[in-house]
Amino acid sequence: MAFYGPRGGSRGRGFSSTGFRGRGGARDSRVRGRSGFRGGPGKPIFDCARIAQQKEVEENNAQSGEESSLEEEQDLELDDESIIDEDEESLPAVRSYAALMQSLFSESGPQSKKRKLDHPSDVITERRNSANDQEVNDLAAEDADDVEEAEEGPETATDGLLEEVAEDSEDASDPFEAHFADPDNNILGQKLKSIQQDQWSTQKVLFQKVGKAFFSFPRQDIIQDVSPNEIPDSSQLRLKQKLATAVSKCRPCFDMLERHLAPLLFNYQDVLHCERKTSNSESLRRLTCLHAVNHIFKTRDRVIKNNSRLAKEDNDDLSLQDQGFTRPKVLMILPTRDSCVRMVSMITTLCEPEQQENRKRFDDSYVEKEEKFSVDKPDDFRELFGGNDDDMFRLGLKFTRKTIKYFSQFYNSDIILASPLGLRMALDGKDEQKGDSDFLSSIEIVVVDQVDALLMQNWEHMEYIFEHLNLQPKEAHGCDFSRVRPWYLDNNAKYFRQTIALTAFNTPEINTMFYNQSKNWAGKVKINAFYPGTIQELGLKVKQTFSRLDVASFAEDPDARFTYFTTAIVPALTRRSKDSAGTLVFIPSYLDFVRVRNYFSTSTSTTSLSFGSISEYSSVPDVARARSHFLSGRHSVLLYTERAHHFRRYQLRGVRKVIMYGLPDNPIFYKEMVGGYLGKSIQEGKLEPGEGSVRAVFSKWDVLKLERIAGTERVGKMVREKGDTFDFV
Repeated sequence: MAFYGPRGGSRGRGFSSTGFRGRGGARDSRVRGRSGFRGGPGKPIFDCARIAQQKEVEENNAQSGEESSLEEEQDLELDDESIIDEDEESLPAVRSYAALMQSLFSESGPQSKKRKLDHPSDVITERRNSANDQEVNDLAAEDADDVEEAEEGPETATDGLLEEVAEDSEDASDPFEAHFADPDNNILGQKLKSIQQDQWSTQKVLFQKVGKAFFSFPRQDIIQDVSPNEIPDSSQLRLKQKLATAVSKCRPCFDMLERHLAPLLFNYQDVLHCERKTSNSESLRRLTCLHAVNHIFKTRDRVIKNNSRLAKEDNDDLSLQDQGFTRPKVLMILPTRDSCVRMVSMITTLCEPEQQENRKRFDDSYVEKEEKFSVDKPDDFRELFGGNDDDMFRLGLKFTRKTIKYFSQFYNSDIILASPLGLRMALDGKDEQKGDSDFLSSIEIVVVDQVDALLMQNWEHMEYIFEHLNLQPKEAHGCDFSRVRPWYLDNNAKYFRQTIALTAFNTPEINTMFYNQSKNWAGKVKINAFYPGTIQELGLKVKQTFSRLDVASFAEDPDARFTYFTTAIVPALTRRSKDSAGTLVFIPSYLDFVRVRNYFSTSTSTTSLSFGSISEYSSVPDVARARSHFLSGRHSVLLYTERAHHFRRYQLRGVRKVIMYGLPDNPIFYKEMVGGYLGKSIQEGKLEPGEGSVRAVFSKWDVLKLERIAGTERVGKMVREKGDTFDFV
């Protein structure tokens, strides 16, 4: 089975957000002839080469610097994967040109391509602006994520030496060594046994100005010390020198959040951080990218050093197990292409590559510079949907000595960045191509950013992806099994994988996936804040009534909620139909929305109520009509879903009363609908101060939502105390 690139298609078959498109043939300009010289069979190779040498020497003495620049540009376009030796670089240009001419005429095929390490910046710029323009435009017009290239084994990806390979010694105190490279087998065996028996010990720790952290470790005789460990700056992290220099420039000191999170991330513990905001998103992105790239560089350097040892030592008994089954080590799951752009920009800032192959193609496909939304949209909405909001993408990043290559084939990539939908399509395959998940077999770090936004897409894709992580591969893919780490061979890779999930709030779905899929033998931690409650942040006085449902099980919740709504809330609206004008009914679930909408349409008890509806599937004309009728009073009730508000953030006018069929996951939505909609009606004079009201229905299964809205101190009493009605002003 072969896998041809980030789009998951076979040769000439790729996916796009608008449909399926095919393209034939490789478009890489590096494999095309550039010199214009064409030789046929039967011509004397060496005579022709000597003539060319003689001509070149004469021309070099007479030509200007402009022609020399062209010669450098031709050398630049050779393959970026091999590195020329110093002795070969010091050779005269005549011999270099002769070798090239011989390779062009040789019947045995071209020899290995080579490239220079130092290139003038103007040559690089000229190459990007001229030679690749047509290629990039053609690719953008077709399938921007589809690529074809030869598949490499995991060890062949490390051709060439890093400058800093020799600087690092194998230190047992380095978290990379202790967790991946050389773990203590005695401790590891005990912890794996505890994990397999689902035995965990949990401790609660308070982080100053951050929140409460819940640590979970595989149960052992010795309780681990989880006291807060703060790191003031990056100097105390075990970073590669190149990364340490870059991060010290852009972030000389850590803030309070970074001081607490850095030791958790770099000790390879699983982290569920439930307080991601637009204000701290940059800090979180920097930390996760720094950790991911540092892990890749350390893994690669270990392989390079061992390659050197194997080349020097002729010892059949030498065992160097330093790899996985395939090359990709880091998976980043992101909601939109714009979020991918921000993540990639952070990676390039930290790595400071000298060259970025296919960068223009990446910018054309992912970057959208025009501002789409006005300033009245909230910050979290602008961050998520600003720029290119396409949620169908997958991208491979490959690191070489001084280059980052975009759109690399998955099996040749170090980092895979993808949306849940894009990755799911690659896993499933299409048409004649069968599904393939082998490229996820050796993932060691998973970063899921803006998990709350992914929850509003299709959560089934996330569950499907995690089910296919760290499975045993079906094919070898060029793997040298003598170099594979033993815990990969023992099918224990899932116990070493680190999961980093960043979300604005926690939900039962996120919580369940984290605790079910997180089997890290280093432990896991969930971080929550103390919530004062959104009800105190509204900016206006309004009566808020919370009604509790007593439901025995989660499966019974939908039916109990519908029964309460139709027997307690709807009759109150119909008794005073004149007072029902301007009633907004907020419904989190689309299934509940359909049920309520059908009830309003068919029930005889609602004949006196005119209503409209807006869901995530409503067309633009239908939304405009519903908003207009609701504002004019033609419709007294408007049914509104949470996903519609998430994707559109409509500014509804004419709201006089808010009924929440269920609490929103995002506490910002409660503030926008109560404080925003009712506040706007007061400003427009359609509602007197203090006249508006809110009625919210909740059960004990909504405890996470209720905590964010009512506050951490109140949630316990509202769930456990006698009585089922709680009023706030």
